[in-house]
Amino acid sequence: MIVRHSRSVLLACTALAIVMPSAIAFAQSAPSTAQTAEEQKAKGEADTFLSPIIVKGSRQAASDPYNIPGPSSTVTADQINLQAGQGTDDLLRSVPGTSTANNPQNPGVAVNIRGFEGSGRVNMSIDGVRQNFRFTGHEAQGFTYIDPAFLAGIDVTRGAVTGIGGGALAGTVNFRTYEIDDLIQGDKNYGGIVSATVGTNELGWSESAIGAYRFNDVFAVLGGISKSDPGNYENGDGVTVPYTEQDLLSGMLKAEITPNAENTIKLGGISYDNDFLANSYFQNVKNKTFTASYAYTPGDNDLIDFKTNFYYNRLEMQYDTMATGGGLAAGRNIKDTGIGFDVSNTSKFNIGDVAVVTNYGVEYFHDDYDVINSRTSPLGGVNGDGKSGTLGVFDITKFTYGMADLTVGLRYDHFDIDGSGRVLAGNPLGMPAGPYTVDKSDGRLNPSVTFALNPTEWFQPYVTYAETQRAPTINETFAGGSHPGATGQSFFPNPFLEPETSKGWEIGANVKFDGILDAGDSFRLKANYFNQRIENYITGAINVVPGIPRPTTQTFFVNNPGTSKVDGIEIQAAYDAGFVFGELAYTHTNTDLPSQINGFGVQSYLPENIFSATLGGRFLEDQRLTVGTRLFAAGQADIGAVNATTRPRFMAGYGVVDLFANYKWENGLELTGSVTNVFDKTYTPASSTIQTTTIDTGRGRTFMVTAKATF
Repeated sequence: MIVRHSRSVLLACTALAIVMPSAIAFAQSAPSTAQTAEEQKAKGEADTFLSPIIVKGSRQAASDPYNIPGPSSTVTADQINLQAGQGTDDLLRSVPGTSTANNPQNPGVAVNIRGFEGSGRVNMSIDGVRQNFRFTGHEAQGFTYIDPAFLAGIDVTRGAVTGIGGGALAGTVNFRTYEIDDLIQGDKNYGGIVSATVGTNELGWSESAIGAYRFNDVFAVLGGISKSDPGNYENGDGVTVPYTEQDLLSGMLKAEITPNAENTIKLGGISYDNDFLANSYFQNVKNKTFTASYAYTPGDNDLIDFKTNFYYNRLEMQYDTMATGGGLAAGRNIKDTGIGFDVSNTSKFNIGDVAVVTNYGVEYFHDDYDVINSRTSPLGGVNGDGKSGTLGVFDITKFTYGMADLTVGLRYDHFDIDGSGRVLAGNPLGMPAGPYTVDKSDGRLNPSVTFALNPTEWFQPYVTYAETQRAPTINETFAGGSHPGATGQSFFPNPFLEPETSKGWEIGANVKFDGILDAGDSFRLKANYFNQRIENYITGAINVVPGIPRPTTQTFFVNNPGTSKVDGIEIQAAYDAGFVFGELAYTHTNTDLPSQINGFGVQSYLPENIFSATLGGRFLEDQRLTVGTRLFAAGQADIGAVNATTRPRFMAGYGVVDLFANYKWENGLELTGSVTNVFDKTYTPASSTIQTTTIDTGRGRTFMVTAKATF
C-alpha cells in the first residue's frame, strides 16, 4: 500500500514563508487615495487579462511560436492556470502533433511527438536538464517526473533540433519551472504564489507555496513546496480505476546572483518524491535536478552573448511488492545518474547588406545506469547496467537580406555506450552464452536549412530540410534475463544496433493579424506539412522457439530494414479580442512505422486525427471573470498488430468536454472552478499503456476548485 507523506511540512513552510509577506502584500494593495485607486485599476486591467493564447508584452515574446519559422509551440502560464488541478498529459495533448503515452497509474510523463516516443526519440528536459531515465517493462521507454505545481510553461519543438537540446529523432520538450522574475514584478522586492486545489472523484487536496525575495540588486532567492495525494478515481461508468492513487511531495530552491547588468549566475535545485503503483508493483520514484548557469551579455558588443549551463540529475525507481503481495521483481532498484553541460555564444554582425546572426556551441550529457533487478535475482532481469555519453557540436547561422531569411545549421552528434552483461544460451543473434562487454561509439553530421520569406508583416511562409539521429540506448543494447514467473520468455541484448536516422522536410507558414474586428484584437495561425523518412528504426522483436512443455519466446531489440515514413499536417490558431478568445489545434498523421513492439509491449502510434479547442469570454469590470470550455477529440488509434491478439486492433475514438471559470480580485486573490468530462464520457485515452485492468481508464466527471493568492 502507499504510505502517505505528512502535510505538516507544507503547512509549516507555508505559514512561515508565505502568510506574513502575503498579509503585507494585501495590506499594501488596498487603495488609500484617489490616485492609488486609479493605479490599482490600471494594475487590475493588466494583471487580470487572462490570455491562454497570445502573451502580449511577455518576456517570452522573442520565442513566441508565431514568430518562429518552424513547428514550435508553447504552453503558457495562463493555460496552466486555467487547467489547475489537471495533469501534465492534458496540457501536452492540446499541442499540435504532440501527445503522451498515458498510464494513469504512473505519474511520469512520456511525450509523444508525431508518433515517436521513448528511448530518446523525444528529448525531454526540466529547465534544460535532460531527463534520460529509461525503463523497459510494459511501459513507455522513458519518463520525466515533474510536479505540475512548479510549471511556468512548456516549450515544444517538433522535428529536428540543431542547437542545444538536439540529438533526438522527433523533437524536444522543455518543462520550465518558476524563475525569480516570474514571481517578483515591478518595483517590489518579493513575490509569491500560494495555491490550494480540492476536487471530487478522489482528486482530493493539493497545495503548493512558492515565494521569492530579492535582498538587493545582486542577490535573490526562490523557494517552493508542493503536496498532492489523489486517490483511485472512477471512470464514466462509475467503475473505480484501480491503483491510480499517488502521494507526491516536491520542493524547489533557486538563487540568482547579478553583480552587474552584464553578468548573471543562477543556481537551482528541484526534488520530487512520489509513491504509486504501476507495472503491477508499488513503487517510489525520487528525482533530483540541480542546475548552475552563467550568462555574460555585454550591452555594447554584438559579438558576445555567452551562456553556459552545468547540471546534474539523479532519478531512482524503487520497487516494493506487488499489489497482491510478494512478486519476483520486488526489490528492483534502478538509478540513472546524469551529468552534463552546454556552452554557447551568439554573434550578430553585417556582411554588406546581409544581416548575420550565428549561434554556436557544444553540449554533452553522460548517463550512468545502475540496476538491481530484484531481491531474489539481482542480475536476472530485462533492464541492464551501462553507461552512455552524447556529444553535440553545432552552429546555426541566419542570413537576412531584404524580406528573405536563410538559416543554415550543422550539428555533429557523437555517442558512446559501454557496459557488460551475461547472455543466456540460445541467443538469436548468434552471441555465445556467457559474459560479454560492449564499448561502442559513432558519430554523424546532421545538416539543416530553412528558407523563410517575410513579404508582409502578417505572412511568413517557410520550407525546411533537416537530418537528425537517435543513438541506441542502454536499455535497448543490454536487455537480458528472463521474465518473472513461468512465462517461458527470455530477453537478449543486441550490441549490434545502429542509430536511427531521420531525413525530413517541412513546409509551412505563420499568419499574424492585429485589429481585424476590434482595435485591440489579435489573430494568429501556424500551419505546416511534415514528411519524415526514418532508417534503422528500432523496435522489439519476438522469436518463438518450439519446446516442451511450452515454447520459448525470445525477445530483443532490432533495427528494422528499409525506410519508414511519417507525414502529416499540424495546425494551431488563436484569436483574442479581450472580451472573447479562442484557440484550436489539429493534427493529421499518416505512418507506416513497423507494427512491432516498442518497449516490449507498447505501441506509439498517434490517432490519425486529433482536435482540441478552447473557447471563452471575459466579463465584468476589468474583465475579471473568465468563463470558457475546452474540447478534445481523437479518432481511432492503432495499437499495432502484435498487440492485437487478445483485443481489437484499433482503439475507439472519443471526445471530451470541459468547463472552466476564473475570477480575480484586485488584491491578488483568484478562484478557478472547472468541470472535466462534463458528460461523464466513458473512454480510454489514446496511447494508453495501463496493464492491470481491461476497463476504460478515462477519468469520469470531476469537479475541482482552486484558490490562489499572488502577492
